[in-house]
This record gives sequence, structure tokens and C-alpha cells, in this order.
Amino acid sequence: MAMALGLAFPVYNDLLMSLIEVMLMVMLFLVFLKIDLVDILERIKDYRLMLYLSVMYLLVIPVFFYYLLLPLDSTLAVGILLLTAMPAGTASPALTDIIKGNTALSMSITIFTSLVAPFTVPFLFTVLGFKQADMDMGQIFYKLALLVFVPMVVSQFVRYFFSRQVQQVRPAFTAINILIMFLFVYATIGSQRVLFFNSGWSLLRDVVIVYLAFILLHVFGYLLAHGRPRKDKIAITIGNAYMNNGMAIVLASAYFEPAVLVLAILSEFPWNTLLGPFRRVLRGLSK
Repeated sequence: MAMALGLAFPVYNDLLMSLIEVMLMVMLFLVFLKIDLVDILERIKDYRLMLYLSVMYLLVIPVFFYYLLLPLDSTLAVGILLLTAMPAGTASPALTDIIKGNTALSMSITIFTSLVAPFTVPFLFTVLGFKQADMDMGQIFYKLALLVFVPMVVSQFVRYFFSRQVQQVRPAFTAINILIMFLFVYATIGSQRVLFFNSGWSLLRDVVIVYLAFILLHVFGYLLAHGRPRKDKIAITIGNAYMNNGMAIVLASAYFEPAVLVLAILSEFPWNTLLGPFRRVLRGLSK
């Protein structure tokens, strides 16, 4: 709905786009506010698994996609690199729960990769030789740290000093995040409306490639969980395929050319439409 409205009736896009960082931080704040971060970190006993998944999610798989697409189109390669280098999305535990996966593992993956991403993203782009003046890696680290650590610290402060009030309003958190996500998608889609309509076949090609990339992310995620219980496979696949593309959109709008921003925005389409097919595939695998 938000994607369709953004294309058809873009209103207040300049204002909303100026607030996308704030919207993302509020969403992360509400996610962190629902959990006791200390308890989550204490429950992450399998640090080897977390480190393994972080390296694969945030470094190995992004590099694979980058070099796979580089001969085809360098801008496309950078866009997919940025997307796949993002941590697991804040909605990952909810998506995992929908298809009956291990939500505790999913939450651990989301928290762990979110804490690691401010370090891995600048490292990845530095190693791959992105040294343009407008892509200062220190600034990218600062931006990511601001987006992740500020909501995390403030949320735990609020939980500690206002725990009773938090519990009283907690049922509203999901509804608020859905509304913010709606505005986020609406604003980002609407901001590139003209480019979408003027791109023609090149946009269609990019949509197809983004969908194929997301399908491969599902496959890779499932393979990463080889030998683990079915619920773990679901959580690990979701963590890999449903990254925090809102974070990618924020970074793309700040540090990359418009074509990369468009690719980050296009990720909203597979992100919002592939869960159903993935669930059907899981049913087929279980027979």
C-alpha cells in the first residue's frame, strides 16, 4: 500500500525524506525498548555461531554479490553490496515468528549483527577500495553508530528508570512501528517517483536483479544453517534475506549516487513480497 501511494500520490516528500534518519532511529528505539539487551546478550551463548553468521552475512556474501555483478554494472554491484552488508532487519524476529522459526535466535542475530555492522560496513568498503571524498569511512561509521547505538543506549536507560510506564504503553509499540514503516516506505518511494517512471527497461532490469538477489539470499541463508533444526534454519534464513534495508536507504541517500538509492528503495519490493513464497517452499521441503 505504501509503495503504491508513494508512486501515485507523493506528498510532503521533502519533509519526510529529511526525517528518514529520525524515523529509523525511532523504530530501532522501540525495538530495543521491548527487550532487555543484557538478557539477550547473556543468552547468546554460542558466540561461534554469531561470529560465523556475522562474517557470512556482513562480509562474505556481500563480496560475492559485488564481484558477481561488477562485470554487468558497477552501480548495480555497489547497490547490492550496500544492501547485503546491512545487519538483519529489526522486523526479522516478527517475520521468523510468522513462519514458526526460532524467534529467540532471530532476535539474537538481529542484535548481534546490528552491533557489529558499524564496524564491518566501513571495513568492507575500505577493503574494496571505495576512497571517494564523499564516502569518508569515518563518517559512515559515525552514521551507523549514531543509528544503532544511540537508540540502544537511550532505550535501556528508559527501560531502567521508567520500566512501569514502558510496560503500560508497550502494546502500542508494534502499531507505532508499522505506521513509521509505512511513512518510511511512502517517503522513499515517492522521492524517486520521477526516476521510476523515466527509467523504462533499465528499472525493470534492476527490479529483476534485486528479486534474484533476494531469492539467492534465501538460498544462502538456508545453506548456512545446514545441519541445524528447522526452526533455526528459518531464523538464519530470515536474518540473511531480510536485512535492515531502511539503514541502507539512509546511507545511500547520504553517501551514494541517486542510482544506488533507487536500488536500495527497490529492495522494498522483494522485502515485502517474498515471505509468502518462502513459507510455501518450506512447506514443500517438510513433506
